[in-house]
Amino acid sequence: MADTPTFPDFDHATVDTVKHRIRSLERDQVQDLLDHELAHSSRLPVLEVLRTRIAELDAGATPSGGDQSEARDGGTSHGSPVSPDGAAQPGPPDRHGLRQVTWGG
Repeated sequence: MADTPTFPDFDHATVDTVKHRIRSLERDQVQDLLDHELAHSSRLPVLEVLRTRIAELDAGATPSGGDQSEARDGGTSHGSPVSPDGAAQPGPPDRHGLRQVTWGG
């Protein structure tokens, strides 16, 4: 088992990023990631992705070509790009705590 994962920021990678980045890895490299994940975070979705990929490789799948190191992360932990300045202004309070019915009846 390797103390450092096969690719940088593995411990903080999203499931989609892990799924993408392991496509080019050999079975022993994926096994190293699985061992690392079990020893450290044990994120269930990541464990499932790694175990599934190992099963695919055992069944005859071949690692894809190309360099997966430049894969972009699908998510961000930096907050929303939406500005609070775009929020709607609060309206007047409802009458007697109930919204007025605007349709006939």
